[in-house]
Formats: sequence, structure tokens, C-alpha cells
Amino acid sequence: MDALPRPLDPVPSLKVKVGLLLLCSGGAGLCVLWFGLGMMPPKTTATAAIAAVLTSQILAHGMTSPLRQMTAAAEAMARGDYSRRVRSTARDEVGQLADAFNHMADDLALADERRRELIANVSHELRTPISALRAQLENLADGVSTPDEQSLRAALRHTERLGNLVTDLLDVSRLESGTVELRTGWFTADEFLRDGAAATGVDPARLDVDIPPDLRIHADAGRLEQVITNLVGNADQHGGPEGRIRLSAHSTAGQLTIVVADDGPGIPPAERHRVFERFNRGDRASGAGTGLGLAIARSAVELHGGTIAVVDTESGCAIEVTLPQPKGRS
Repeated sequence: MDALPRPLDPVPSLKVKVGLLLLCSGGAGLCVLWFGLGMMPPKTTATAAIAAVLTSQILAHGMTSPLRQMTAAAEAMARGDYSRRVRSTARDEVGQLADAFNHMADDLALADERRRELIANVSHELRTPISALRAQLENLADGVSTPDEQSLRAALRHTERLGNLVTDLLDVSRLESGTVELRTGWFTADEFLRDGAAATGVDPARLDVDIPPDLRIHADAGRLEQVITNLVGNADQHGGPEGRIRLSAHSTAGQLTIVVADDGPGIPPAERHRVFERFNRGDRASGAGTGLGLAIARSAVELHGGTIAVVDTESGCAIEVTLPQPKGRS
């Protein structure tokens, strides 16, 4: 970083800086002429010119230094280095540009880090079913195992896992890009939420439902079904085979709230913000699934303009979804 002084940084306007630059340069030249009257005119003029040039160079250095730093940082970014930042202490237009440049560099660095993590996670998730499927097929081709029902079902499970992973990745990509068009409408909450929970295959005897019979929801039914199935499936997976799953919903002040809770070990407060990240299964996960369910749920909820979060509960884990609701009902 450039550590040289920038005497004009407090000035909030580049135009004012240019004016001060010329004023100070001319003043420096006049001072030399004033105190050098006893010198020969040619020497006095040359000295004044030199003093003016030196003064303008010193003052102009701080004005143009951020621009040079931005050029160097942009060239570094083109090579994949997002660690360069611009020293931003000025309050003028150049200082504002430097601040915007640093924010952009931070965003690009974060996006590059997430891209690398995504590639690493996808590679890891694909490697396991592909390796298992390859071994299974090699055994069948070499005659080590016979193509009986058990071996074919094992190959089918690995193929289904690959298909689920690809489908989830496409859903996350479309939802996070915001290119999905919502097809919203009104529908009955009780029937819809019960059907969404049943689609996960959870035992109905383990499900406790608390939904007003007259409650209606305004949302994209397909996207909201993704949210419910992912949340109920997550609760079924982590709540244990004998644990209860509680599904409730209510509406207040133009806002619909849906809560899915389980009797599992819960999520520590410090980890709650990370459970909605892609491929993050958390400490309580058993290794099943693609690790994308909660990421899909978050993107679908945010696409509706709502929020999703892990909330405090006496035991287990509770995830709360809030969706804005229009005033009219149909």
C-alpha cells in the first residue's frame, strides 16, 4: 500500500482539489519570486518554475494514487488475485470510487471462494455414488457378481442418488439466480401442509399438526411444497425413529408463519446461520441426503419475500418460515 501523505484527502471534491492544486502551485512560485528579487531574473524564473512543478507533484500524488492502485488491483483480479485493496481515505469522487472498488473486490473474493467450495463439494458428492456404481458394474461385467435383484437395486440406488443431486443443484441454481417465475395463488393451508408432509413418507402417527381449518395461504404451491417436504424430511431424519414431528401454522398482521419442529439434538446457536448453506449437513447429520434441502428451502422462501430461520425451542430443533400475505383473499 502507498504510505506517502495525501494532504488533499479531506477535500470532498475533485474540482476543488484541482483549484487548490493550481493555487498552491502558483503561490509557491510567487513566494520564490518574492524572496528571490535579488537574484538574476533568469535564475529566479527557473527556480519559481521548479518550485511550482514540485509543489503540484506533491499535491497531485494523493489525488491520482488511488487510481493507480485501482489499475494495479484490477490487473491482479484479472489473474485471479482478489486480495488487493485500494487505500481509501479521501472524501471526494475518487475516494467514493475507491470505496466502491473495495466493496466490489470483497464481493468478487467471496463469490470466488463460494465457487471453489461448490466445485469441491459437488466433486466430493459425485465421487461416492459414481465410484460405487462403477464398482458394481465392473463386478457384473467381470462375472464377480450376478445381475440378481439385490445388485440391480444397489445400482439403482446409486443412480437415484446421482439424479437427486443433479436435480437439487439445478433447483438451487435457478432459485438463487432469481430467474424462477412464481405462480402464486390461494389454497387451503391444512390440506396443503398435510399433503406436503405425507409426500416425504413420514409416519403419520409421528406427526402432530396444529393448523386452523380456515387458514389460507397465498404462495407458489410448487415452490412452497419444496420448502415443506425439505423441512419435514429434515425433521424426520434428525428427530430419530421415535421422535415427534410438529407442524404448525398461523397468520397474524398480514404474515403467515409455518413452524416445523422435531425432538432431535437441536442445533447450537453458533451454527444456526450455517445450516442453510449448500452441502452443510451440520453436526447432527447422519450423512444421508445431498445437503441441499435447506439451501433450496431458503432460496424458495426468499423468492417469496419471506424469511426462514432456526428459532429457540425447549427441546429439539424448530425452523420457522414467514411469508408475507396480501390483504385480499380468494
